[in-house]
Amino acid sequence: MNCSIIPPIRCVLALTACLLVALPAAADQAWKPLMDGKTLAGWHPVGDGKWTVEDGVFVGRANKEKLYGLLVSDKQFKNFTVRFKFKSLTGDSGFYIRTIIKEPEKAHGLQVQVGPPNTGSGGIYESYGRKWIPAKPAADFEKQYLKPNDWNEMTIAAHGDHIVVKVNGTTSTELKNDPSRPEGHFALQMHAGCVMEVFFKEIEIQELP
Repeated sequence: MNCSIIPPIRCVLALTACLLVALPAAADQAWKPLMDGKTLAGWHPVGDGKWTVEDGVFVGRANKEKLYGLLVSDKQFKNFTVRFKFKSLTGDSGFYIRTIIKEPEKAHGLQVQVGPPNTGSGGIYESYGRKWIPAKPAADFEKQYLKPNDWNEMTIAAHGDHIVVKVNGTTSTELKNDPSRPEGHFALQMHAGCVMEVFFKEIEIQELP
């Protein structure tokens, strides 16, 4: 905009209008926490095992339970980038996106694997569907980005039918033109039949239009 050829008041009004349009879009894309660090507010447990909050961390523990143990977001999400830190000491866990829950505790959707070494952490598994897509990460590849018995940072970007998973900055899986459900809940998983101890913290989301 060339203010030298526009009357000053009109220039100011035009700039103000541009800012008012830009501010809501910027606010929508700000990182927002999905946990308060003290309670399970915004989430609800489904199935077996026990979810607690300890020192600002969601902790899941189970001992070879019959049913899966899920911690499900109250809200549903469509286009987003979600990031969090996880530590998996025992068992088999995951972070579901765009999922729906069918009784008694079946999470139907895309599960991004979270677990100890050699479990395919950072891979995508479609529960009750295509299974590993496009394939389970190879153990040698997983070793390049996963820190055993330590905190790891995962980012999941789901923009339309394009999904990218990164663990500690390394792209572990990417799906293009994915036909799965476009909207649904998040869910943290404890696998049935396992001795479980898994930790999630600093879960944040950046929602897109």
